[in-house]
Amino acid sequence: MGTRSSFLLDVLMTEFGESIKRDPAAFRRKFRKMAASPFAFYRGSACLFYADVTDAYADDAYLDGPTSRVWIHGDLHAENFGTYMNASGVLVFNVNDFDEAYVGPYVWDLERFAASVALLGYAKALSDDGIGVLVTDFAGAYLDELGGIAGGGDDAIGSLTLDTTTGVLHRVLQTARLSTRVALLDVETVIDDYDRRFALMEGREAVDATTRDAVLAAFEDYLTTLPVQGNPVEHVIKDVALRKGVGIGSAGLPSYNLLLEGRSQALENDVILYMKQAAVPAVARYVTDDKVVSYFRHQGHRTAESQRALQAYADPWLGYTTLGEVGQLVAEVSPYSADLDWDDVNEPDELRSIMRDLGRAVARMHSVADDESSHDLVDFSTEEAIVAVIGGDRAGFVGMLVDFAHRYGAQAREDHQRFVDLFRNGRLPGV
Repeated sequence: MGTRSSFLLDVLMTEFGESIKRDPAAFRRKFRKMAASPFAFYRGSACLFYADVTDAYADDAYLDGPTSRVWIHGDLHAENFGTYMNASGVLVFNVNDFDEAYVGPYVWDLERFAASVALLGYAKALSDDGIGVLVTDFAGAYLDELGGIAGGGDDAIGSLTLDTTTGVLHRVLQTARLSTRVALLDVETVIDDYDRRFALMEGREAVDATTRDAVLAAFEDYLTTLPVQGNPVEHVIKDVALRKGVGIGSAGLPSYNLLLEGRSQALENDVILYMKQAAVPAVARYVTDDKVVSYFRHQGHRTAESQRALQAYADPWLGYTTLGEVGQLVAEVSPYSADLDWDDVNEPDELRSIMRDLGRAVARMHSVADDESSHDLVDFSTEEAIVAVIGGDRAGFVGMLVDFAHRYGAQAREDHQRFVDLFRNGRLPGV
């Protein structure tokens, strides 16, 4: 086994080894998904990315003390974007899935996204020059938006909404707008004796009385973490169910669904929440500051606080609790979420337009979580700090990201093949 294969195996087992012992079947499913393509492998192996950017691919250019400790998404790749309904009732297209969010160097987000663009472009048979153009568009829009925000906002375009988007992203938002709460409830629940309960299906099963009581107690604690308290009717729980096999990144982690009464006793506005065990983010192994580590009570608290920090007007149901002394994230299963489907986007002009929009979205995400937010972990203006550290070297900064995209995209494709060979030959212990 080659040196890189040994390194890859060591990183994956350090990250997942204990979890594999608890639920090997879940990780067989996860690893099968990761084996499907280089992009799927990249999605599921953030731990390898951080092992690399802190060692063989480490680069301190365009970083200083402050910009090395800003709120970051932690797993920023091309498929972690979609729609949500914000607390003001506005449909927004933005970054989603904050399970890996933490505090660290802002460039790690940009590098992780840039490499994902290289993988996406390669899968669409784009030339290296074509991939470079997409990363350049993304980076340029990021810098323009961040500079506009730092300059007082007049030159910033703002949130990606029905009013500010065109083309593909506008269609995604329009699709989300067609969704209804009733349609979601009709899929997820059944009417039984004039009330709703969960439909039991593959991946979702009933819970016993002891588990239900524990989840209900955790729910009561969760309610105290909500920024705005709802009316008592909203918080009546009708049903609880266990979910299994949720997502490529959540292998082996238990998750519960809760069916709530909603704002009235009418059946069309019932609310579905998920309560899922939150895991240690991959980046946390490489950011060991006591100030950061001690800020979070548990991983559920970290995930919820990070999402609130990075997402303006976040889900009003977003909160956290503990279940069996383990941190849990709680949020709504939203009827209004729609993901960008990259299979539908192949024309260069459309790809370039999306890259510019995503650059703006990432700039807004990085700028939200700073001294003007309600969070004191990052107590300076992130947009001003990032603009200052890049200075006038826009071309150098963009070139650095383009170069990283090409180099690490190629590395990820090679690593995917190494991973497949390890997996298919029984070299991944426990699975």
